Amino acid sequence: MPARPRTQIFVASTLYGAATLAAALDADHFAPADRRLLLVCNSAATPETTASLDTMPGFDRLRGRFDRVLSWNETIRPFHPGGWSPRSDDVPLWERHLRLLWGLGDDHIHLVLESIQVNPAQAIARLFPDAPIDVYADGLMSYGPTRNKLDPLIGTRINRLLYLELVPGLAPLLLTEFAVEQHAVPADAFTKVLAEIADAVDESAVLEAFHLPGRQPGREPDRLPGRLPGGAALLLGQYLSALGILTAEEEEELHVRMVRGAVERGHREIVFKPHPSAPARWSRLLEREAGKLDITLTVLDTPVLAEVLYQRMRPALVVGCFSTALLTASTLYGLPTARTGTALLLERLTPYQNSNRVPVTLVDALVPDLDDTDERPTAVAGAADVQGLITAVGYAMQHQLHPRLRPAAERYLATHLDASTRRYFKRRRLTALALPGAIPSQLSFLPRNAAVRRVARRARAIQRRLKKRVTFG
Repeated sequence: MPARPRTQIFVASTLYGAATLAAALDADHFAPADRRLLLVCNSAATPETTASLDTMPGFDRLRGRFDRVLSWNETIRPFHPGGWSPRSDDVPLWERHLRLLWGLGDDHIHLVLESIQVNPAQAIARLFPDAPIDVYADGLMSYGPTRNKLDPLIGTRINRLLYLELVPGLAPLLLTEFAVEQHAVPADAFTKVLAEIADAVDESAVLEAFHLPGRQPGREPDRLPGRLPGGAALLLGQYLSALGILTAEEEEELHVRMVRGAVERGHREIVFKPHPSAPARWSRLLEREAGKLDITLTVLDTPVLAEVLYQRMRPALVVGCFSTALLTASTLYGLPTARTGTALLLERLTPYQNSNRVPVTLVDALVPDLDDTDERPTAVAGAADVQGLITAVGYAMQHQLHPRLRPAAERYLATHLDASTRRYFKRRRLTALALPGAIPSQLSFLPRNAAVRRVARRARAIQRRLKKRVTFG
């Protein structure tokens, strides 16, 4: 009896993720297969108005690594990829439907998924319940703990985590509760793929230049087709208001601070790369600011990877909030970087378990502040310190998933918690977990005081009795 064909299904929602998959394929991180399918997913809030990754400049250079490119959005239309998952009773029906629709027959399926904690990855994993799973991480979230507890029927099927080593020497926490193997995608393979994408990008198709010397404040700028200015400062926009972290006005002000900070460092040519989903009015606000400061501003008009810009314009400075692209700039391309706004985000992120906390922490700890004139990080520097910090933050975020990390977290907090690292931890969180730093050092004797413990036990007992009275009336 002939062996059943083997089909690998790679799921990607960003061009950066698709490039990561391409680099992993080039590095032979996947066993041979009869077919390789790329399943494209557009998880934007309004996919109908946002470019899908297979329409972005440079994607054609990746297409040849896959036998077919499929659309998850089209497959489940009119449902949204981020909100739809099959009912348990419907899983066999859906699997049969997908095998017919995609021509899979009775092939052995191997899934390669991103963001396994949420849909669409979870939905796809459920639809092929017998398929082994590899997970790949296309950003800094791989260094943080799994966002929430995974269904063991999914978690126990995960064999490997593929990730980019954006912080050399730092081991990812993602999926370690399932003891999955960790494989770093080679940096040279990844940068080679990014070079292919950059070669395919037509500059005139992705930008407009705004030349503003001598403009009066408030006057609309001339819009002139231009080229990417070499050696300019590159500003990376994010869409944090869409995540509910900042208000739209606060995010606009964050971008303006990026412009002002770059100018204070002596840069007169600035390129702004807005988030693909950001409103156009944000760019207009920056245009007015550029007019006031008498500088040249270039605003990208079409979504393009930041890494393409690193190769095309070799910026003199890359500025952002907590974008993964800040670490690719410094680690993979050796470019100067600066961050702004991370202190505010560390305060605003709620709950403490918010999965953005580790990316914000890493950027805050490793990237110099835009306002810091000596251009050096202010918190931690060595790989061991970073590992200790992320271990402690990761344990505080998901202590139930990672109880084995408690001793390491206690050691770090006992020896490293000071004015420069306090911002990474909430006192309320430390108190809830009875970790060092929960109370001021002057009062550290209290937990060891027998009288205090008796009073605390009596208070808790009274509180429980009151709750029972309220419940049973």
